Amino acid sequence: MQADAAVLGTPVATNAELLDRLTAIDQAFPASDGIACFNRMYRLVIESVQAHVATGFFGDPVWMGRLDLVFANLYLKALPGPEAAEPPRAWAPLVDSRSDQRVLPLQFALAGMNAHINHDLPVAVVATSAELGTSPAAGTHQADFERVNRLLAAQEPIIRQSFSDALLNDLDRTAPGLQDVVANFSMARARQTAWANAETIWALRQASPALETSFLDGLDHLVGFASRGLLVPLRPNLPTGPMM
Repeated sequence: MQADAAVLGTPVATNAELLDRLTAIDQAFPASDGIACFNRMYRLVIESVQAHVATGFFGDPVWMGRLDLVFANLYLKALPGPEAAEPPRAWAPLVDSRSDQRVLPLQFALAGMNAHINHDLPVAVVATSAELGTSPAAGTHQADFERVNRLLAAQEPIIRQSFSDALLNDLDRTAPGLQDVVANFSMARARQTAWANAETIWALRQASPALETSFLDGLDHLVGFASRGLLVPLRPNLPTGPMM
């Protein structure tokens, strides 16, 4: 199944539009669809972060606000649709396996987080900084980025528990290998790596655009490889297609 044009639409321009779009995606895809599984977790994360933007939590709310939108639009651009291009390799494993019943909902959610944080986030940090005429190292950018890391470290167990309670049945909770998959991914650790990659991309952009392109290509490939590991089927006796 593909999202219709109304769901894909144009890139969002405000936080309100982003939340509306995420809600529309939830409604457009079946609950068992791998993209819907990621989207539900992502919406919980976005709601948690946005709740702190207007409270003076960040030193540079303009940079953070723009980063959130640039970041989210990379996910929206990767969604399959009637006129969508091939997704980045980082997103291809989730898009390709989204109807596989042998994969658990939490696996889909974590694979989406892997693609979005490890690939999209460093790209978004660099793109936002270039757009606003600054750099990742300027001002409070890194400190604000790390504030989100601390926020997510506190919220991640709550988000996972909420997600699990809603989507995992008793069979899923006891599926062999599930705990290993969950243990192999942390949003906070992934964000730490994403910042280091953003600094690398920024430095390569100043030194050699060709090296920047080569690094981004390798990052895209590596993140896609990691997602395939997160999506190893843990319910091998079920069919590969969508539930009817």
